[in-house]
This record gives sequence, C-alpha cells and structure tokens, in this order.
Amino acid sequence: MKIKIGITGQQGFIGKHLYNTLGLSPEEFERIDFNRNFFEDQQELVNFVAQCDVIVHLAALNKHNDPQMIYDNNVALVHQLITALESVQSKAHVIFSSSSQEERDNPYGKSKKVGRELFNNWAIKSGGKATGMVIPNVFGPFGHPYYNSFIATFCHQLTHHEQPKIDSDGLIKLIYVADLVQLIIKEIKQAKGNSLLEIAHTEELKVSTILLLLEKYNEQYVKLGIIPEINNRFELNLFNTFRCYMDIKNHYPVKYTQHTDARGVFVEIIRLGTGGQVSFSTTVPGITRGNHFHTRKIERFSVIKGKALIQLRRIGTTEVMDFYLDGNEPAYVDMPIWYTHNIKNIGDEDLYTNFWINEFYDPIDADTYMEVV
Repeated sequence: MKIKIGITGQQGFIGKHLYNTLGLSPEEFERIDFNRNFFEDQQELVNFVAQCDVIVHLAALNKHNDPQMIYDNNVALVHQLITALESVQSKAHVIFSSSSQEERDNPYGKSKKVGRELFNNWAIKSGGKATGMVIPNVFGPFGHPYYNSFIATFCHQLTHHEQPKIDSDGLIKLIYVADLVQLIIKEIKQAKGNSLLEIAHTEELKVSTILLLLEKYNEQYVKLGIIPEINNRFELNLFNTFRCYMDIKNHYPVKYTQHTDARGVFVEIIRLGTGGQVSFSTTVPGITRGNHFHTRKIERFSVIKGKALIQLRRIGTTEVMDFYLDGNEPAYVDMPIWYTHNIKNIGDEDLYTNFWINEFYDPIDADTYMEVV
C-alpha cells in the first residue's frame, strides 16, 4: 500500500523539495496535492485531510511588518488543520515543522512552539500521531531571497551584480534542504510520532566564511567558467545552491576562446578545481540524448562540432529554455540540479559533444532520473 502524503506549504521552499523528492519513489508514496486556498475554504481542507495518511505541515508566515500577524496567522493555520482532522476523525500522522527559534522571545518562535504543542494534544486525544521537528536554518536551491535564508539572499545579490552586506557575523547552524527532506521521509516511514524531534545541524559556520565561498564561486564560475575547488559535501551543496540563482537564460551558451593558427584550432574545454569524469560522444542527425535530471551532480555539455539544441526545464514547471550551439563557435551549457535536460542534433552531420561531470558514474547510485524536457 502506498503512503498517501499531503504537504501544506507545498509551493514553499521546503515543500517543493519534499514534493519533488517523494515523486522519485512513486511505488512508495502517493502525493495528495495541496493548494494554499484550502485554508480559505474549510470544506476543501476537510477533503484534503480525509485523503491523507500523513500530513506534513510546512505552511507558515515567518516575516511580516506586523509581528503579531506572524503569531496569529501561524497559530490559526494549526487550529484550522486540527478542526479539519477532528471533523473526519482522522488518525493521520502529522509532521509539524517547528524551528530552533522556539525558545526565542519572538512571535515566529512562539507560534511554532504553540503549534507543536497543539498538534501533540490533538494526537493524544484522537489516537493519531504527531511529530514536532525542531529544525535549524535550512539552505538550498530555489529558496526565496530576503525571506528563506541569508544564503538565498547572498546568492541572489552576487548573481545580480550586487554586493552582500553582513549585519551580524555570528556562527550559524545549518542543514541542507535535501538532508532535511530525507529526515522527513525517514519519519514518514517510521510512522511512530515524536512530540519533540530536534533535528541536528550538519554545519556550523560564520556568515563571513560562507560569503567568502560564494564570492569565490561568483568570481571563478560566473565570470571565468572555472569549476571551483570543492573540498567537502557542504561546499558541493553550497555551490549547487549558488548555481540555481544565476540568470540561466542569458548566461548560456558560453562561447569558448578559440586559438587559431596554421595547424587549425585549439579550444580549452574546462578548468577544474575538482575531479570527475570526462566523456565524449557523437550523435547522428535527428537524435536526442538525455531527458533526465540530477539532484546533486554538476555537469557541463560542450559542443565542439555540429549543431545542437540543448533544452532545460526545472522540475515542477513548464517553461522550457532552448539553447542553440554550433561547433563553428564552440560553446558550453552547464546543467543545474533539478533541471531535466537533453541535447539534440539539429544539423546535417554528426554532432560531437564533450561531457564533464563531477563524479564517476555509479550504476547503484546514478543520481539520474528520467523525465522528458
């Protein structure tokens, strides 16, 4: 039996990552779609709740000009959800995203603590299950700048020709959004409930240390096309986060510098601060390769002969970006994570393509998911 899972805040930062990751295991999970308008129509909310074995409650307000509005809104959402659960006598497992700000004297932290306690009380009375996850600062691709995290803000500013400023250079406890999603999925599978589940941070770094790394990525990767040195998993996650804030439409394709003399042409394909695997392919006219995406890999397609159409589409969206490349002017396009991509030979001769990826291919853990662009 598939586990039926609904996510309030499905369109938010963590919600989208959780929704998309659950979609990678359709044999295990059935996603029950949530619309933010359900909180404005109690019957719609009741219908949603009635379908769910598990509800991950992520919907919340964390910034507003009126601090009291943050508290009132977040507590009201919890009450509405509990009312809907009670109306259908649901015994669902509710996973509530609380925050490490619970103990701080601010409306957001207070609203999270109250919400967690309300769900625990509901579970005791109803026979359902409740898990209150106390979560540190979360970062990752597609977070909203000036809202979700300072890392999102810094990435946006650097890729849009602005200089970030540090207000307070303290130590920040962090967790990458993909790691948090895996912990949520683990809790879904265990189905036990836990009134207070404190999620451990995976990194603790100063704001200035993170900014220095992001500035390096901007200088080396955006301006020079160099894959920067990546020393650990945190730096890989940070770099992949940074890449997703670039103006992809206008940045690619990037043309190579050609060095021409009597012997012919020399083109430098890639400068690496990290390892990986380089491959080469020929593609006959009319054939398309790819139509898949990655969740952690860094990948570069370099067209060196022939004519190609490279297409990208972010998972969960419909907009397709088209990039036309010609071997007469060698160029490359890098593949952001969570973007399905392909390459098609649109010319009359064989297409020659150089592929670089930052890790060796492992058929057991390929990080490759098929989806047509």
